[in-house]
Amino acid sequence: MSIRPVKRVTESVPTMEGAGVKLHRAFGFGDTHEFDPFLLFDDFRNEHPADYLAGFPWHPHRGIETITYVLAGEVEHGDSLGNRGTLGAGDVQWMTAGSGILHQEMPKGDTRGRMHGFQLWANLPASLKMTTPRYQDIQARDIPELVDDDGTSVRVVAGSFWGKTGPVDGIAADPRYLDVWVPPLTKKALPVETTRHAFAYIFEGSGRFRGASAPQPIKTDPVGTPSPAAETEAGNRSLILFDRGDEVVVEAGEQGLRFLLVSGQPLEEPVAWYGPIVMNTPAELQQALGELRAGTFIKHR
Repeated sequence: MSIRPVKRVTESVPTMEGAGVKLHRAFGFGDTHEFDPFLLFDDFRNEHPADYLAGFPWHPHRGIETITYVLAGEVEHGDSLGNRGTLGAGDVQWMTAGSGILHQEMPKGDTRGRMHGFQLWANLPASLKMTTPRYQDIQARDIPELVDDDGTSVRVVAGSFWGKTGPVDGIAADPRYLDVWVPPLTKKALPVETTRHAFAYIFEGSGRFRGASAPQPIKTDPVGTPSPAAETEAGNRSLILFDRGDEVVVEAGEQGLRFLLVSGQPLEEPVAWYGPIVMNTPAELQQALGELRAGTFIKHR
C-alpha cells in the first residue's frame, strides 16, 4: 500500500451566494484541474437565520450534478419541471441537471436556528451534458453506516466502501462520497483508488494526515538534504488535497475527527463555465446563455 501524500492544505473562505447566503467556499470558480471531476465545494454551516433564510431563488443549471448533504435544519427545493421536496438532517440530494433546469433551494434552520450542510458540484462528461435531468433524493435512514472495531464510523453516500455500496447510483464520475468519524487519538488507514483525485474536508475536531509535503516546515535528513515533513495537522473547515496513492492515513486529535472523504475519476475534458452552467467550449456556453435569454433553455419537461 502507498500512502497518499498531502499536496496542499487550505482553509475555506467566507463568501456570499444566492440572495445573500453567507457560507464558506473550499474551492471553485477557478482552475479546478486538481479536483477533476469536481468543480466546487461549499460549506453552508450557519447558526444565524438572517444569514441564510433568503436562500437561493430561481437559477439555471446545465451540464453538472449538484450534491447537497444536510447535517442540521432543512432545505426546501423546487424546479421548473415540477419537482418539489424537503431535505432534512442526514438526507442527501444528488441532482443531475443535464440539459438544463431552473431550480431554487430555500434553507430553513432547526429549532436552534442551525442550518448545516454542504454542496458539491460534479462535472458531467461531454457525452452527458444534455442528458435528461433527474433527482436522487436519499433519506438518512437509507445511507449505510459502518462501524469498525476501533470505533471508526463511515456513512457511505456514494460508491463502495468496506463491502457496502451507497444508495446514489448511475453517476458518470463514479464518485465515492464518505462521511467519516475517527475516534480520539485513533489512527486509521482508508483505501482510495490510485487513479482517482481525492480530497478531505474537516468539519469537526482535528487530526494529522500522514505522508504530507508542504505546508509543514521542511525537515533535513542527516546529510543535509531537505525532505518533506511526515505529517500535516488540520482542523475545522480545512480542505486537504491528496496526491497519488492508494490509501489515506489519518490520526485523530483529542476531540476526534469528522470529515468528508470524496474521490472521483478525472474526466480530463475542457471546462467552460458561467456559474452553474458548465459546458466544454465557449461556443457551447454562449449557446446556453442565448437559450436562457430566449426562453428555450429547458429541453425536457
